[in-house]
Amino acid sequence: MDLGLKDRVYVVTGASRGLGNASARALLADGAKVVISGRDEKTVTDAAAELGPNAVGIAADNADPAVAERLVAAARAHFGRFDGVLISVGGPPPGFIADNTDEQWVAAFESVFLGAVRLARTAAAALGEGGVIGFVLSGSVHEPIPGLTISNALRPGLAGFAKSLADELGPRGIRVVGLLPARIDTDRVRELDALSGDAEAARTANESRIPLRRYGAAEEFGRTAAFLLSPAASYLTGVMFPVDGGARHGF
Repeated sequence: MDLGLKDRVYVVTGASRGLGNASARALLADGAKVVISGRDEKTVTDAAAELGPNAVGIAADNADPAVAERLVAAARAHFGRFDGVLISVGGPPPGFIADNTDEQWVAAFESVFLGAVRLARTAAAALGEGGVIGFVLSGSVHEPIPGLTISNALRPGLAGFAKSLADELGPRGIRVVGLLPARIDTDRVRELDALSGDAEAARTANESRIPLRRYGAAEEFGRTAAFLLSPAASYLTGVMFPVDGGARHGF
């Protein structure tokens, strides 16, 4: 299936590894060009070099108010156009209610929530008809995940923002989509499993609750993201799309 991605240009944040990186790979595989960002300059530069000549790496922290304009400008400077953004950021610190400090809450809000709002707002002003804004969220949009209190608070709020944005931008032909990963086999999920004290047992228990009985591969998430960002998904907006192997049992 031709997704219509050839020569389209996307910004993908948090793409030096994990789900952002897998999404950038999938976009490139179908002919798109990408500007990827990450907080560590060497890591993001190395990641871009590995992705090839149609990828550019920019060291940037989503919490920085100037980052959104920089990334859109980089897309236009390097590739001559800007067609969309996938807003991904590393998860906030784990912890139950009593575990997380005010400083952790503020830092997470700046990076995970307000940074995403700024990126989406800047993208919305720069995009024309056919543009798309994607958010990498979490299954916690529908159901809290034990031990991830900060994420449980912020991700549903971003989903609400994304739905509002879809209503506002729809008349301009700009789409807004959310992706809701659950147990995808990334460094982040392996780190969360290890917090239990027995990572292998935690994984086995989690897999037993997933209808497909396994964790997803990052590549599977990436291919889903590439489709939702592509013109092939041109009549999808305002959706919160689970990529979870059936882990969410509700409709």
